[in-house]
Amino acid sequence: MKNLRSAPITANGLSFLVMEDDDFQRRMVVDMVRSLGATEVREADNGKQALDMLQAVNTSPVDIAICDLDMPEMDGMEFLRHLGGKSRSASVVILSALDGMLLASVENMAQAYGIKLLAVIKKPLTLAQLDALIAQYERWEGKPQQAAAAARSFTLEEVLQAVRAKQIEPYFQPKVDLETGRLTGAEALARWIHPELGVIEPGAFIGLLEQHGKIDELTFLMLEKTAAASRVLLDKGYAILLSVNLSLVSLSDTTLADRVTQVVRDAGVDPHHIILEITESAAMTDVAPALENLARLRMRGFGLSIDDYGTGYASMQQLTRVAFSELKIDQSFVKAFTVNPALRIIVESSIKMAHELRLKSVAEGVETEQELVTLKSMRCDTAQGYLISRPIDFNAFCDFLVNYNRKAAALDSRE
Repeated sequence: MKNLRSAPITANGLSFLVMEDDDFQRRMVVDMVRSLGATEVREADNGKQALDMLQAVNTSPVDIAICDLDMPEMDGMEFLRHLGGKSRSASVVILSALDGMLLASVENMAQAYGIKLLAVIKKPLTLAQLDALIAQYERWEGKPQQAAAAARSFTLEEVLQAVRAKQIEPYFQPKVDLETGRLTGAEALARWIHPELGVIEPGAFIGLLEQHGKIDELTFLMLEKTAAASRVLLDKGYAILLSVNLSLVSLSDTTLADRVTQVVRDAGVDPHHIILEITESAAMTDVAPALENLARLRMRGFGLSIDDYGTGYASMQQLTRVAFSELKIDQSFVKAFTVNPALRIIVESSIKMAHELRLKSVAEGVETEQELVTLKSMRCDTAQGYLISRPIDFNAFCDFLVNYNRKAAALDSRE
């Protein structure tokens, strides 16, 4: 165990609960957790004992629970059922020797119960995996959270007022080219900078705008601000691609392509620097005008990306209808695809199909080094996700871009 004690201390301030009925395996995991600097490590040999520990009065909360599945008295699945939905519950790592397909089923069950699932890992757990999980946990917990905003809902009028006051800002999530290691693009994601409540996530307002047919106001505000950001980056010498989401419901207006083109050109930006991401989560209700808009946008140089591929309506049919330039593999497939054979087949076949159709392949939701390495081995073109960076404001993105590509250049010079 000497190598464990020389590992970097990454778990300072975190408390763990390790559930495992095999004494030797439990001790191995406990030693690894402690070697990484955990503040407190509790041990249980079944789910009931672990649940009693979590529910005990006057005990400090557990940050991460590492849970075996096949245990006596109360197995891991029953433990997860009891844990699900509880406030302030621990993030969970499922650690098991069971078959990959069965683990995938348990993962879906855990998420359905509302578990904060960090990962599903086949035994044995390695120190490198544990270190990566702790880093992932810290990224999750480090996300800007506004409890007050999350606890309340907004009216349509409040949201429209925010859009018209230009309080919605693009936050940029970097995209990295897997062949070169360089940052080559970013997706602009809407964030409401509320004067009292701080940063509000898009789930609080986008659905409301789409439901009432007002999404275009947000789309054009985001497009205007993203085009302006593109102009700044071009002036700094960074010709990277910025992506903006375009709602499918907007495409029924045959003037849309002209209006989109005008906004981008007014910012002094060539359309070739902008990608429009089309979410394919619904059927095209007005097919002809939608296809006209998309063809015109592509003709003028915009990139077109089919977003959330595989989760929506008639995915393959959409690919035959529209001259897309990019295919984004949904994060629901990327998450855990390295340990789930079925997901791995879906991801690999999507990448292969994209290349055969001469499209760039983009994997979103990348959160672990193993996912990144595997995607590179599959010849995926681009990766996006929390492993690289969470969405950040434009100033932070500019700094991130400079530092990331400087490191990539330094690595190139050593090879």
